[in-house]
Amino acid sequence: MGKVLSAKELKKAFLAGANQLNAKKDLINELNVFPVPDGDTGTNMTMTILSAAKEVAAIEEGSIKDICKAMSSGSLRGARGNSGVILSQLIRGFTKELSEAKEVDSLVLAKAFQRGVETAYKAVMKPKEGTILTVAKGMADKIMELSLTEEEILPLLEKVYAHGEEVLEHTPDLLPVLKEAGVVDSGGAGLMAVMDGALRSLRGEKIVLDLELKESGAVSALVGERKNRGEISTADIRFGYCTEFMVNGDHAFTDEEVDALRTYLTGIGDSIVCFSDEEMIKVHVHTNHPGDAFEKGLSMGYLSKMKVDNMRLEHHELLIEDASRIAAMDKLEEEKPAERKAFGFVAVCSGEGLENIFRDLGADQVVSGGQSMNPSTEDLVNAVEKINAEHIYILPNNKNIILAAEQVSSILEEQPITVLRSTTIPQGISALIAFQEEASPEENTENMTESLKAVSSGEITYAVRDTTIDGREIHSGDILFLGDNGLLSAEKDILSAVREALPKMGEGEILSLYYGEDVKAEDAEALVSEIQKDNPDLEIELQNGGQAVYYYLLSLE
Repeated sequence: MGKVLSAKELKKAFLAGANQLNAKKDLINELNVFPVPDGDTGTNMTMTILSAAKEVAAIEEGSIKDICKAMSSGSLRGARGNSGVILSQLIRGFTKELSEAKEVDSLVLAKAFQRGVETAYKAVMKPKEGTILTVAKGMADKIMELSLTEEEILPLLEKVYAHGEEVLEHTPDLLPVLKEAGVVDSGGAGLMAVMDGALRSLRGEKIVLDLELKESGAVSALVGERKNRGEISTADIRFGYCTEFMVNGDHAFTDEEVDALRTYLTGIGDSIVCFSDEEMIKVHVHTNHPGDAFEKGLSMGYLSKMKVDNMRLEHHELLIEDASRIAAMDKLEEEKPAERKAFGFVAVCSGEGLENIFRDLGADQVVSGGQSMNPSTEDLVNAVEKINAEHIYILPNNKNIILAAEQVSSILEEQPITVLRSTTIPQGISALIAFQEEASPEENTENMTESLKAVSSGEITYAVRDTTIDGREIHSGDILFLGDNGLLSAEKDILSAVREALPKMGEGEILSLYYGEDVKAEDAEALVSEIQKDNPDLEIELQNGGQAVYYYLLSLE
């Protein structure tokens, strides 16, 4: 390790950083202030960086520019949750600076850190100090100061890392909620894990890479889609070979070329994912003739990252997880409407009942996700690409999905897209109800935004860890009632939580309840009956939402 960072060293350092974040994921999750079963910071950051790491790992003899492109593209498409999007933006700005340099010395690294921070701050509408942004900025300022006198890269980064740790330790002084919970910022801790892994690599330590996401027991329980593993019948597999590859060309592929390839693939298989990113097309298809898919790809350019799995022979755990992932993709792979229309909608929610509600209200595509698992930017891109409309609205319906949704426009630059900043399911429903076909995009954006702001939302779930919020002790297993601005009640049973929280939601005439998959209909009806006794003038609507983890979603209007 000297005064210049090589492409090989950059690749190994990035992969080691991703590896370390993956190893520390569960510890970082434990730092989350709100103890709800959610798409946690460590999980979101890890899934984001692993998306990039797999692209980087596939490069055998690449230049700095090649490595940077894979880091940027992979992290952007894989970005999940606010923390994951911010991490992807840090990587995006960092790699842009490196890509433009003839060689990477200490001064270029300092500029790259600064550019990464500038890019990340721009991505957040209201940057908050005491977060991952503060830690990143602290390190960027430090490396700029030190790069004027320190030419050796390893000693420089060692000092920057030490300063980053100091900044992380002081995040509770900037965010009272962190101090109250007795933790440092989880996103900042995730960033320092990446730095730690990178430094281990640059020191020459031997690192065994594991770039497959290892789900904790808690995460597996939240996802709840992997019961009966190993029980998939091979008789149900129509196309036996899971085939993946990248088509690489010497020009930016046109929409027509990608559409032609996609059309060909539909003739030889199913479960198709086919999209372009400048001079590359990513392909996934289930087919009985992988060679035909490869031949078609070869007619357009050269192939890389070729992979074929025989699903009839290898239906072990990893392939079952892949099948779950592909099944989710299948729901997005609907044909575009024959006629182009003025408006289209993508909504994010979890639960069959909620999905049906959004579709009935006009949503063209419903992306599975929400409280327990945040969809990636690429998931949302895939959904938008299936809609043939002049203007498309995205309803994230969760505050931790908004940033990922806002990155879609940077990938689909030609498609007019508006992200309505709905933070709850009730807000998304209200926004769709307010839509008017005859209005302009600007008018609809204004009307729908005003409509979602008029809704008071609530979510009833349970605590997954002990903590303190607003001076109130929370114990694992407590029933939590969350409002638009935080915790409204914490009790030992749902009815008590509702009785305390409902008056705090504000004034309203209609209360809507959407009960989850873990709630029996008769229990939901009994709850409505008790609420009605306490509030005889309130009109109450009960619907089956089918959402996981969250017992009830509520709206008051």
